[in-house]
Amino acid sequence: MSLKERYKKEVVPALMKELGHDNQFQIPHLEKVIVNIGLGDGAQNAKLFDNGIEELQAITGQKPIITRAKKSIAGFKIRQGMPIGAKVTLRGDRMYDFIAKLTGIVLPRIRDFRGLNPKGFDGRGNYNLGLKDQLVFPEINYDKVQRMRGMNITIVTSARTDMEARTLLEHLGFPYRKNKDAGVAGQSQQAS
Repeated sequence: MSLKERYKKEVVPALMKELGHDNQFQIPHLEKVIVNIGLGDGAQNAKLFDNGIEELQAITGQKPIITRAKKSIAGFKIRQGMPIGAKVTLRGDRMYDFIAKLTGIVLPRIRDFRGLNPKGFDGRGNYNLGLKDQLVFPEINYDKVQRMRGMNITIVTSARTDMEARTLLEHLGFPYRKNKDAGVAGQSQQAS
């Protein structure tokens, strides 16, 4: 069963019960996923820039849009209008396929992974997470990688609060870290 079917058949009824909504259209849903990769080093080397775009296209299955510098920054040798990155906006079936791949294959492949940071929400029901390298994606061939690149993944939901968005993403399979540090800190303060 695909993630989209599972959302409709299992997640929506569970969220209706958990959040206390009567109408299924009140339930938060995924709107889009934005994958952004910085390619500032490619300004001097066009081959590195092209490789980064090809890797992002392989990861997402969609052609990226080139992002350009809005301002000139002399310290970084960047001029206004210079290409500095690439991004892809995923919607519909590609979005659900990407989320399924992210939660089922990519996150478990990260070394020393203990769960996603629960503080990645922006206050409006959207979640941001960063990956340090592209090698965790199965589409990337290790031998062809010329440079390690991190990426930012933004998951935009229709949720109005961070709590609703976190509940939705947990039902979709996002593994969040448990805050055990708060309990340990409280115990050590009481003991002293």
